[in-house]
Amino acid sequence: MTQQPIPFLDLITPHRELEEELVAAFRDAVRSAAFIGGPQVEAFEQEFAAYCGTKYCVGVANGTDAVRFALMAAGVGRGDAVVTVSHTFIATVEAISQGRADTELVDIDERTYCMSPDRLAQYLQRCSKDPQTGRPLGRRSGKPISAVVPVHLYGQVADMDPILEIARQYDLLVIEDACQAQGAEYDSAQGGWRRAGSFGKAGAFSFYPGKNLGACGEAGAVTTDDEQVARTIKMLREHGQAQKYHHDLEGYNGRLDAIQAAFLRIKLRHLESWNGQRQAAAARYNELLSGIPGIVTPFEPANSKAIYHLYVIGTKERDALAEHLKAEGIFTGLHYPLPVHLQKCYRDWGYGRGDLPITERAAVETLSLPMFPGLTADQQQRVAASIEAFASVATGP
Repeated sequence: MTQQPIPFLDLITPHRELEEELVAAFRDAVRSAAFIGGPQVEAFEQEFAAYCGTKYCVGVANGTDAVRFALMAAGVGRGDAVVTVSHTFIATVEAISQGRADTELVDIDERTYCMSPDRLAQYLQRCSKDPQTGRPLGRRSGKPISAVVPVHLYGQVADMDPILEIARQYDLLVIEDACQAQGAEYDSAQGGWRRAGSFGKAGAFSFYPGKNLGACGEAGAVTTDDEQVARTIKMLREHGQAQKYHHDLEGYNGRLDAIQAAFLRIKLRHLESWNGQRQAAAARYNELLSGIPGIVTPFEPANSKAIYHLYVIGTKERDALAEHLKAEGIFTGLHYPLPVHLQKCYRDWGYGRGDLPITERAAVETLSLPMFPGLTADQQQRVAASIEAFASVATGP
């Protein structure tokens, strides 16, 4: 009997379970003709701010807009440099450069794949200082560094306490790229367990359909405790206007529409359950994969509660293992196979192979296994058995 394929991500089942609510929300939007802004957007903003533990939330069109608007509203732009990582989806860096700032890249932690506080500190220590302001000058761009953007990759909050302390020492803003971390938590010395998006000047979220909290299309949001930042983002998302046809800023068309907000409100009520299912599945994978030669399972620090947007293993036989699993009807993903600093579109930045060795190793050794709410124990056992069979051949008797 042929076994059913195991998808990398199942978006069909959760939407089938919520179909009646989602259709009703769409019907209400059509009947009210409230498509842009309005009560659904405002209600979602209030609910998501409460969920993240921040004073404000501003809905935007997507996660890229969220990062860009957060930086711009915090005053980062032309003439500034921003430090982030290369092991991320390219939108993190696009948002910086499209906001007219320069990008400086540091390497990641080899266990969490998030920004390494030690390497951030080492990088800043090597920077020369602006003689007038004392700010560190980017080693690539020569521009004053004004902000740090840690990425909460794969659903795990970066090590925020040391990052925030380093930022304080150098008088830098912190903007969180929390696009993959809706509901992830971190036990901070500055306030105990807190959720992603509540640590920096602002937090940027994506609600792309494949995220733990995903819209039925494109959507994003920015969380912040800063009223002025929230107010500025509201202008930026709507062509820079504070009131209709009066434009205080050069803005964008970056609004969250009412239909997506309505869908997100429905899904937000299920997020904790969905995240819990992912965490349980991750624990099961850890147990099943423990002891298999050549397989490195995700590292989750004691002060972190990851929500496993992705379950990423490490293996030196990554490509061969991916092909083996595919032949067995098991679909996987690569996040991310070519680092940002080696992308063709940024070749004029002057980075080359060897500049960020841990990032470059992660790009060729990481493999994302099937992970979604509803992933069954039988499916995971099949994945693990296939990996074990591959490892036994690869490593020999």
